[in-house]
Amino acid sequence: MNNMVSENRNVGESVTRIGITEKISGEARYTADLKFPELLHGRIVRSPHPHADILSVDDSRALGAMGVVDILTPFNVPGGKVAPDLPILDTRVRFVGDEVAVLLAENEIIANEAIEFITVEYDTLGFSVGIEQALSDDAPEIHPGGNLINGSALVEGRGDIEEGFKLANIVLEESFSTPDHHPSALEPRAAIAHWDGNLLRVYKTSRGIHADRIAISNALGLEMHQVEVVGPYLGGGFGSKDETRLAVLASVMSIRNQKPVKIELDREEEFLAGRRRHSTETTVKIGLTYSGDITAIDVETFMDTGAYLSSGPGVVRRAGQASLYLYECQNVRYRGNLVYTNTPAAGSYRALGAPQGHFALESLIDKAADSIGMDPLDFRLKNHVSSEGQPGERVTPLHSIVDTQPVEGGIPFSSNRLRECLVTGAEMIKWRELKNSEHTDYDDVKTGVGMSMFIYRGGPGGKSTATIEALQNGKYAVVLGIMDVGEGALTVLTQIAAESLQVGVSSIQMVVGDTSQTPDSPITAGSTVTFSSGRAIISAATGLKKKLILEASEHFGVSTAELNFWGTKIGQSEELSVSVSDLVSATGEKMSATETIEPGSADHIINSFGAHFVRLEVDESAGSVRIIQYVAVHDSGTIINPTLAQGQVRGGISQMLGYTFTEDMIIDKATGIVLNANYLDHKSPTIWEIPEIDVAFVGIDDPVGPYGAKSLGEPPSIGPAPAIANAIYDATGKRYLDLPISIDKILRNSGL
Repeated sequence: MNNMVSENRNVGESVTRIGITEKISGEARYTADLKFPELLHGRIVRSPHPHADILSVDDSRALGAMGVVDILTPFNVPGGKVAPDLPILDTRVRFVGDEVAVLLAENEIIANEAIEFITVEYDTLGFSVGIEQALSDDAPEIHPGGNLINGSALVEGRGDIEEGFKLANIVLEESFSTPDHHPSALEPRAAIAHWDGNLLRVYKTSRGIHADRIAISNALGLEMHQVEVVGPYLGGGFGSKDETRLAVLASVMSIRNQKPVKIELDREEEFLAGRRRHSTETTVKIGLTYSGDITAIDVETFMDTGAYLSSGPGVVRRAGQASLYLYECQNVRYRGNLVYTNTPAAGSYRALGAPQGHFALESLIDKAADSIGMDPLDFRLKNHVSSEGQPGERVTPLHSIVDTQPVEGGIPFSSNRLRECLVTGAEMIKWRELKNSEHTDYDDVKTGVGMSMFIYRGGPGGKSTATIEALQNGKYAVVLGIMDVGEGALTVLTQIAAESLQVGVSSIQMVVGDTSQTPDSPITAGSTVTFSSGRAIISAATGLKKKLILEASEHFGVSTAELNFWGTKIGQSEELSVSVSDLVSATGEKMSATETIEPGSADHIINSFGAHFVRLEVDESAGSVRIIQYVAVHDSGTIINPTLAQGQVRGGISQMLGYTFTEDMIIDKATGIVLNANYLDHKSPTIWEIPEIDVAFVGIDDPVGPYGAKSLGEPPSIGPAPAIANAIYDATGKRYLDLPISIDKILRNSGL
């Protein structure tokens, strides 16, 4: 078979983002925008206590109010669970804002007014706000089994950590803390459920419709075929929108009342019932020689998962990737402790766990370089993990897919251009010149430069399936079960499909967002979609082209080897060819191919890398920091869409400026109340605080990823906090171990 190169170039081009016109014009419909006949509206009664048993719910006055339809309480709710530690409703509440009951009314106004008529009697219990309190001997048990989840730490490592420290000339140890950090997506969560007596159809803010379908069916005891989940447009996912309790509550009320039910959170509820970034307390210990070799890295993290487990186990493991694999070191150990507290549940948030772990490690690495009089850039150039991977032996059985977040040694990376990231970034910011020149300080304003580098899993996720059908109109329908969570995944996947089928992007029709129409797929998380779904698309496209060529060979009465595929037509030549649309019409049958792939590699570790550099001014008299220049250099393999890629990097950095300087969920230790659950008090940076960000991509096509691509969406969030903290140290001589680096902290440390 002679496949000619298509004249259409898709991969590597800045194709206009799919859906952007609808979003700009207001035509895009999000879950909260959907309307149905006889739609009922639910409001949630939330706990005023951080820990209490519910003794009774008096709903008689509310039920007597005009327009109130139904009230769901822990005493009349079905007995299912949304997650292993999360009942649909429970007689025990575990944080201020926990769900107590649901009132259903004919409209939102009635629901908002009538909910005040519900009286709840509580038996308050002792509570813990923060890790230290939760792990104290007298701390009340939040869930059976204790507040330290699994009763012990997750432990990963290689080599002999004690022997490693014996080899060291210098041993450094510091403790770091990072705050609760809310995604603050513009779109709060919403869910609409409609039970018709046989089928439950749920519309919800979702990053994984098929995972939601499983969770909802399990919670309600329904068969899988009785549940369909639809994901409309999503107003910012950031990894956090995997909460399903809201959808289950709407579903229960719809089943009870035989009408569609909508529950939408307001902004304060989103802060409370959404999913925040885990706060952490991390201790890092490093052993090194006078020549700058790292002999041992020992890290222990305590991570606050809040009242419920959510995605905590995966997050606490990700927090250890930097310590285990960013620096070439034979002796490493990571201990990750996950702790229940009586605070809003934490979950997945962009680069889950990696920002916390890298902030601690990369801050101490700078201190290590300083302790031996070595430039921080040179220290990293000397010690960063190479393309060969870590020293040691392979543990994963041969021919088995290698974990993208490995512990073992002896396995090379599929691609690793971390050194190029360091060198390119240093050149862009003029690192050598700045470090070798006198600081241009004036009055109380001091200047400094800092940097950090990072590693992040390269993309493979769960099993991914793609179906591609050749349509009679000459276009191709690509059917996927994934969700675009605002990052532009559909655009990139359309480009991959167009490239694979040798057509322009206008010839690709994406079918997503509905479990009734799409194959089972993993959630959009962990920067996996481009890699996993992209490979599935390429495989399905290959299968479909073979089917079409086989059909054309019968049409022309020639062998398949004599035919060329040109995207829209097949033939021996321009004159002797048939259009794909005519071929499909002539068959009278559906022409499609479905492929499922297990993404990953048996021979390589697949990771993305990067380095961030920052030049800034610190005005210690005002407590302010002004970023003069920010440089981000990433190794993400082939860049499918340069404009979207640059937007991802700039967006991730901008998001983490709040994490670094201003954002923290302030939870009163005396009451468990979140004190800043609104945009007025939760200080997210505005566009005016975002500096110019210079973005560069280095590296080569990854041999495993689709058209050479690796992960990109989450890595930009990893580098900002340590790079900025290191630059502030360079400017002031003061090292900040606790985020956020607020105005108050700078003023307290200024000595002025």
